Amino acid sequence: MKPAPFAYKKARTLDEAMALLGGQPDARLLAGGQSLIAGLNMRLSAPSLLIDINGIAGLDGIALKDGKVEIAALTRYAAAERSDIIAKHAPLIARALPHIGHVAIRNRGTLGGSLAYADPAAELPACLLALDGEVEATGPKGKRSIKAVDFFKGLFETALRPDEILTALRLPAAGKDSRVGFAELARRHGDYAMVGLAASARAAGKGLADVRLAYFGVGATAVRAKKAEAALEKSDVEAAVAALDLDPPDDVQATGATKKHLAGVLLRRVAQQLMEAA
Repeated sequence: MKPAPFAYKKARTLDEAMALLGGQPDARLLAGGQSLIAGLNMRLSAPSLLIDINGIAGLDGIALKDGKVEIAALTRYAAAERSDIIAKHAPLIARALPHIGHVAIRNRGTLGGSLAYADPAAELPACLLALDGEVEATGPKGKRSIKAVDFFKGLFETALRPDEILTALRLPAAGKDSRVGFAELARRHGDYAMVGLAASARAAGKGLADVRLAYFGVGATAVRAKKAEAALEKSDVEAAVAALDLDPPDDVQATGATKKHLAGVLLRRVAQQLMEAA
């Protein structure tokens, strides 16, 4: 299929992009386009205006600032994969990146675009939630930070206002006692996961503290399994599996019961990753 007709404008500044957004309520932003273009071609989205933000200077790059890893929104997955800062200070992101699509997709897709699109089966929203990260939204009234727990509102729905643009994401930099784990189950490598799990924790003696388990592919957004987190902090993996507080819906990939079983399988695998160096 081909997309419905739309106008195209390449914004050169953030102010120009925000003005275009504010003047055209159904406009869409074009960053990497790896999800948007497919949606346009299938006519799942039919904006009257496409605003290309790839020409805006200063919207890509990775830096370590004040104990946080800051990733500008237009940073490509491939650039993040090559980043020493990501490898050292954001190891959960480093583990997740190879699971995202294929090389061609990672060459064009952007981290900010993935978060703004808010696909419930995508890896990065769950990673942001597991790390208690935040996004930076820029609008006509300036910038504001939105915690991950407040950012993802529902299926493909975020807390971004109509005239705001996601300009960066920030994650706490990993310390010596940080522990992370990541696993997903997909029919083929590069497919969206049937179920996935991103996790973070802090080593506490021979156990774990501050466990955060963020599942994706099991609901309208990435979700935390808080009862399982509490059990895992007691180093009881089987109790954590039994306590999994998830209620996945049936979908085209699997029944809800199957998804919950797979969530337990992933929890055992990720718990081992978290405990390996604890």
